[in-house]
Amino acid sequence: MRVLVALGGNALLRRGQKPDADLQQDNVRVAATSLAELAREHELVITHGNGPQVGVLALESADDPNLTRPYPLDTLGAQTQGMIGYWMLQALQNALPGRQVICMINQTLVSAVDPALADPTKFVGQVYDRAEGERLAEENGWTVKPDGPYWRRVVPSPAPQRVVETRLIRNLVRDGIVVVCAGGGGVPVIRDDKGRLRGIEAVVDKDLTGSILAETLECDAFLILTDVPRVMRNFGTPEQQEIGHTTPHELRELDFPAGSMGPKVEAACRFVETTGDMAAIGRLDQASDILQGTAGTIVTPNATWPLASTL
Repeated sequence: MRVLVALGGNALLRRGQKPDADLQQDNVRVAATSLAELAREHELVITHGNGPQVGVLALESADDPNLTRPYPLDTLGAQTQGMIGYWMLQALQNALPGRQVICMINQTLVSAVDPALADPTKFVGQVYDRAEGERLAEENGWTVKPDGPYWRRVVPSPAPQRVVETRLIRNLVRDGIVVVCAGGGGVPVIRDDKGRLRGIEAVVDKDLTGSILAETLECDAFLILTDVPRVMRNFGTPEQQEIGHTTPHELRELDFPAGSMGPKVEAACRFVETTGDMAAIGRLDQASDILQGTAGTIVTPNATWPLASTL
């Protein structure tokens, strides 16, 4: 079976943790142990978040007196793809001796006229209390918005159209190679009036990129792995309830936060609606159980549709 896993940024740097390199590498090693279980039995493609890491590097770049201007977000996106990809590559190689693993830096094509470019919504960087977030926003020209009890920087997040290197990824997967790719949703690029690719100041949602990539790679299952066990109905209210097996139609009847669970639900729904296959959202350490349909929120075209593990 071919499986694409979109690994949440919180799985690599949990809320409240300092962006220490050793700590993040420890988190990656834990993630690799869980993902290695899937790779032993299935063709595996892995994408990952980079929001906290991009935010940290953006702040360092803005404060560096040796730079005439800060590095742009597309460049920082490529930098974090390489950094996290290296950690993931090494951890998976150690967890899967003898198995070939590769990390790729990818570009994701977006539309130059996407209205999202004028409406920042994507959270990047560390969390702050309100006073600190507003101070940094004023100093650096950022836009900040509340993210649960915290405040974080937000940047434009245009819709992904296609991962530019999709054909190359497909060839690698067919050869049995575990591919780590499209980190942070890939570096956002547009085509100019001469058809040339050019990076832009934005961040693409990794889950939506993962959904498109899973579709074009003809994956049998699309797993979005994060730090929560299941999607919640009426989250944060006395009526809060875990959602087990559901359908895109049922999920679209509910409201989810645009800055957190909303894109994950949308990505899962799109994949299921387009392919007729299975998507799921759940905890990283339950990856194998999620694929078997015994954990997480399982999304299929209808309530009786067979799970990926039975196909």
